Amino acid sequence: MEIGTIASLPCEDRTVLLRLDLNSPIDPSSGAILDDKRFREHLPTIRALAKAKVVILTHQSRPGKKDYTTLAAHAEKLGAMLGRPVGYVDDVFGACAREAVAGMTSGDVLMLENVRFMAEENLSMKPEDAAKTHLVRRLAALGDFFVNDAFGTAHRSQPTVVGLPMVMRSAAGLLMEREVQQLSRVFQGAPRPVVVVLGGTKVDDSIDVARHVLANGVADTVMAIGVVANVFYLAKGIPIGGPSTGLVEQLKYMPLVAVARELLAAYGDRIVLPEQVAVREDGKRAEYPLDRIPQDAPIMDTGIGAVAELARVLSTAGTVVFNGPAGVFEDPLFAVGTHELLKAAAEADFSVIGGGHTAAVVEKLGIDSRFTHISTGGGACIEFLTGKTLPAVDALERSRQAFG
Repeated sequence: MEIGTIASLPCEDRTVLLRLDLNSPIDPSSGAILDDKRFREHLPTIRALAKAKVVILTHQSRPGKKDYTTLAAHAEKLGAMLGRPVGYVDDVFGACAREAVAGMTSGDVLMLENVRFMAEENLSMKPEDAAKTHLVRRLAALGDFFVNDAFGTAHRSQPTVVGLPMVMRSAAGLLMEREVQQLSRVFQGAPRPVVVVLGGTKVDDSIDVARHVLANGVADTVMAIGVVANVFYLAKGIPIGGPSTGLVEQLKYMPLVAVARELLAAYGDRIVLPEQVAVREDGKRAEYPLDRIPQDAPIMDTGIGAVAELARVLSTAGTVVFNGPAGVFEDPLFAVGTHELLKAAAEADFSVIGGGHTAAVVEKLGIDSRFTHISTGGGACIEFLTGKTLPAVDALERSRQAFG
């Protein structure tokens, strides 16, 4: 199946409901938006709909969080970045929203209130059930078409994500289209050899990705770094410090250690681990081989010698998929592993960054332009790489079948 695209929709002079993901870091004291990356990523789609009446549906945070707030500042920032006014109404589908939409002319852009202010949007449900919600039925009445550009929420099965495509002719925005195309290429047609680098602290997700790409021949090599590497160390019987260090929550990771052990038994020759680590001693960086890791200090980074060896592996890759840092990169003492491995990964013919913290580091280093693709959705990207069908993508495919 295929997802529809903006080019396939007769949007001129029509009302388009456009789902974006503008969820951004916010200063709790001033309410100021601290990072406009997600805004920038959506600008091409909004500009491509310049002849339509664009009604933006988006969210900020979720109930119970400190940054769960209205979208007035989001509309103002988006307008400044677009170079034209973006209207805002503190209503989702009530009389104020309906009146504002009815008064739009072609070229207008209007942002409705945070859709997660509606209780239904915070529920996960099947598309058929989402289509029957009050939220979807009332929103669908406001527009002619639905365009989903919110790849960051593509792994969520929430009403505006999966329900609207069930009741309206729908398409992917330019960002969503690019994400699906580039990430799909990892599974088919990517230059070989393919190296998938898995780091950071989301070990359960990373183990799922490792299992999928190894079992299905997607990856020639899986390189484990960060806490993911620590779990593989434990699986190999390498002691990495007691629970008092706070690094490895033994009970939490033990089921994953068992899976890592199975992966090593089946694919050990295709799994690469750092042979040297860095810890903090007396406020300084200290390097140790795996057989001499101090038991009273947590691993903070990949060792310099290991970084060089891992970089050599990356230098032979045709494709590198990089998800998650190699250590506590926020501390300058322990950023070298993450920084140097990212620089090496950028040299591959086809290079993908899996969003999240890694994407932020790449941008800070000023090497973002050297990567083929930087995903905007950490969770969605990870789920895609595990081989699962994303709910938002599935809904768009089904909408294309139903409405053309």
